[in-house]
Amino acid sequence: MANYKPDLSCQNKFIPINFAEQILPGTFEYALCYIVENKLDLSGFDAWYNNDKTGAAAYPPSVMLKIILLGYAHGLISSRRIAKACETNILFMSVSGDIQPHYTSVAGFVAKMHE
Repeated sequence: MANYKPDLSCQNKFIPINFAEQILPGTFEYALCYIVENKLDLSGFDAWYNNDKTGAAAYPPSVMLKIILLGYAHGLISSRRIAKACETNILFMSVSGDIQPHYTSVAGFVAKMHE
């Protein structure tokens, strides 16, 4: 009878990942990160937050903008799906710096954008 190695596809595995190496030059994710971090003036978002002395720290607007735009580019228009992608998708983890905002934070950020 043939002797085969066992199928371990249902097993979990811990793999060390360098998030910076996941975003390759020439990709949409690289261009998105470059534009948001280097070309956009995000100082207008500072007026949204009044938590310098009290309250919890807010998610950086640059990170929120990157994950929302990346989600939209991948067809994810639901805040729940974008939040889930930040937990499970390596590109979203890399773009966000492994920040995993709750879906209500994503939805709240999008809702404020009309201002």
